Amino acid sequence: MTGTPASAPDTADAPDGAAAPLHLAVALDGAGWHPAAWREQGARPGELLDAAYWTDLVAEAERGLIDFVTFEDALGLQSAAFHVPDNRTDQVRGSIDAVLLAAHLAPLTTRIGLVPTANVTHTEPFHLAIGIATLDHASRGRAGWRPQISSRAADAAHFGRRAVPRLTEDDVTDPESVARPLRALFAEGAEVVEAARQLWDSWEDDAEIRDAATGRFLDRDKIHPVDFRGSTFSVKGPSITPRSPQGQPPVVSLAHATTPYEFAALSSDVVAVTPHDRAGAAAILAQVAEAVKRTGRNVTERPLRTFADLVVLLDDEPGAAALRRARLDEVAGAALASDAEIFAGTPAELADLLLDWRSAGLDGFRLRPAALPHDLTAITRGLVPELQRRGVFRTEYTSTTLRGHLGLARPAGRHATTG
Repeated sequence: MTGTPASAPDTADAPDGAAAPLHLAVALDGAGWHPAAWREQGARPGELLDAAYWTDLVAEAERGLIDFVTFEDALGLQSAAFHVPDNRTDQVRGSIDAVLLAAHLAPLTTRIGLVPTANVTHTEPFHLAIGIATLDHASRGRAGWRPQISSRAADAAHFGRRAVPRLTEDDVTDPESVARPLRALFAEGAEVVEAARQLWDSWEDDAEIRDAATGRFLDRDKIHPVDFRGSTFSVKGPSITPRSPQGQPPVVSLAHATTPYEFAALSSDVVAVTPHDRAGAAAILAQVAEAVKRTGRNVTERPLRTFADLVVLLDDEPGAAALRRARLDEVAGAALASDAEIFAGTPAELADLLLDWRSAGLDGFRLRPAALPHDLTAITRGLVPELQRRGVFRTEYTSTTLRGHLGLARPAGRHATTG
């Protein structure tokens, strides 16, 4: 078992009585989070579908001792608009499957967590559960999962099995308006995660005996049906995949409003939020705490790590990142817009911001590099050493699992017997 006990405060890897070191994740997406990043000098637009490109990025993140990387995914082409597809040809379009990409990267990395995005609206829960469990086996305990609902009606047309609410321009004026018509999809998503968790626990840890001398490979009494019934699906179980190294791979969600905060409180181990200043971070954390209270979650037994998302442009020379952002905006024909705060500055300036926001109660940050590989390298070779100099970030990995990096205990299976 790795990490601290579930009931212990988050002081993993910290001196006695000290606060736990800062957690850092990196969100990888195409050529970067700026729509013009693919045209930047040093970008590799011809390699976005090549495994070697992603291997280089994740190896760099691992060299920077990052807790985990996330991989974006969707069931439709990327779009400048949140709720409808577009016909633009001047921005990156097309991607590869995030779970399969993470599986490819698993044997090529050793410590960093791998967290692919996978859709919960149009994907069978059983397939999701065994896919993430398989990734956890392949990575020897470094898998996570970012469940994502499908909010675009155009995506549903790829499957032809169901309709989803068609969002209007009025719906996408603010996060609460977006989430309101999607409440049923979030509720279904929480059921999908719960079904996956029950499937992950359907094999007890010692169900496999593997005794060639006696001919007993399996203890059938330690494999359990699930019989899960949700509002739109049911899963008989058990899983075909034995319980994985982490038992329960961490679930990571992105949340902007009341409904997704409740989803995180019900279903997630890590929630990434999108404040725009320290006061906003404090206000959002209060909303998350209220959601935890409404759902009845026991955070002593099931801690919920809180991260803030930031889009980052980093350069060593003061003012250079702001100039680069302006140049990218000019190439794109519009100023960069994001659900998350956009930071352009030096690594030291970003370190100041992170520590200021952290004092609001955040556990860590998920950084979105605006241009790849430039801003990823600036994180790993500029920001990380700065945080290490300030004594707030690890100088080596001390765990071999993602749960361990996050200070989360490996949970016992729900069917495990004691004594």
